[in-house]
Amino acid sequence: MNAFLDAHRVLTRVLKEGAHLKRALAELPPGEKGRTVRLCYGVLENYGYLGLCLDSVAKKRPKFPVALAMKISLYARLFSDMPPSVCVNEAVELVKLLGKGEQKNFVNAALRAFDPQRVVLPEGEEGLAIRSNFPPFAVREIVKTYGPRAESILLARSGGVSVRFVRGEKAYLAQPHVPTPFPHLYLFEKFTRDEGFFRGDYTFQSVGSVAICGVVEPCARLLDACAAPGGKSVLLAEKCGSVVACDVHPHRVALIESYVARMGAANVEARLLDSSSFEPAFEAAFEGVLVDAPCSGLGTVAENPDLPLRKEEGGMPALKTLQIQILENCARYVKPGGTLYYSTCSILREENDGAVSAFLKAHGEFSAEAAESPLPHEKTECGLQFLPDAAYGAGFYVAKLRRRNA
Repeated sequence: MNAFLDAHRVLTRVLKEGAHLKRALAELPPGEKGRTVRLCYGVLENYGYLGLCLDSVAKKRPKFPVALAMKISLYARLFSDMPPSVCVNEAVELVKLLGKGEQKNFVNAALRAFDPQRVVLPEGEEGLAIRSNFPPFAVREIVKTYGPRAESILLARSGGVSVRFVRGEKAYLAQPHVPTPFPHLYLFEKFTRDEGFFRGDYTFQSVGSVAICGVVEPCARLLDACAAPGGKSVLLAEKCGSVVACDVHPHRVALIESYVARMGAANVEARLLDSSSFEPAFEAAFEGVLVDAPCSGLGTVAENPDLPLRKEEGGMPALKTLQIQILENCARYVKPGGTLYYSTCSILREENDGAVSAFLKAHGEFSAEAAESPLPHEKTECGLQFLPDAAYGAGFYVAKLRRRNA
């Protein structure tokens, strides 16, 4: 079988049909899936650079199917141990399988002529956007906010597969792993799901998700307002009397229910609810409310290299409006003396301190309260900012807002 065919199919779904990479990969049969995963992630992580490589050998860029086949071949040549001649031959065979046989001589000649020394990266922020796989607008904001540290933040890579154990972890720790500052949470270079997953012995949960849960205080009743797929709700159920886990989409509520059932969290109730619209029954009903707000997700690019394909600067104002709307609505659900938590998986200030400071100016009954975490972080005006170069490739934010007693 052609070494690049499955990767071409998956990447076509992602790049042309808007599919999410992880979902598209999940549909693959076993077998050579590991190689396909590496190719797909690698091509997307280096998509802009591979475009420059292609331009260095093609005066006119070929149409999408052939261009993608060549980018996969170039990635394999540059970043894997596949011999260059094999990379070329597999690409030639792939274009024939795609029904583009008339392009085989061009593909063969162009790829054999490739010389990485002829590829010139732009300087400054444009070059940094290509190297980091971040959208140019995000690179500008991150450079403005973080200055000399921006490059380290943007180029940070994933720390590995994040696994949180409930029981039986010793059986898995013979594999290469990195401990985190959180109990029972480890990062693995590779981790194959087995029956222990379905028994609820462990779950895949990001370092950021666990860190956010660590900031939340134990309480009698907690609302997780934007809860899908349910990882935070399940973990918080260990220290809260009961958790109401909400999402606006029925299929995502089903994800919460499935997660809760697998992990045996009997004190979590999944609810279909739009957290931007007021629910009278929830008014002042919770000691704690967590708003893990919809956001750009730009703190997770290391884990989701397809994410930048769907992020444009023009969508940011509407997103910030929604964040404030949800935050203000869910504030009504906090009991006097209770706590409102706001979190994102973003490293953009406008989504984090920007949103919280705007909320606090309009709501004098709330004030920012000091939060702590064992994971390296930056203390900001309103909360904690975790950055990918210090937090295992993850970027996220959390603020703790106390409601004054009546």
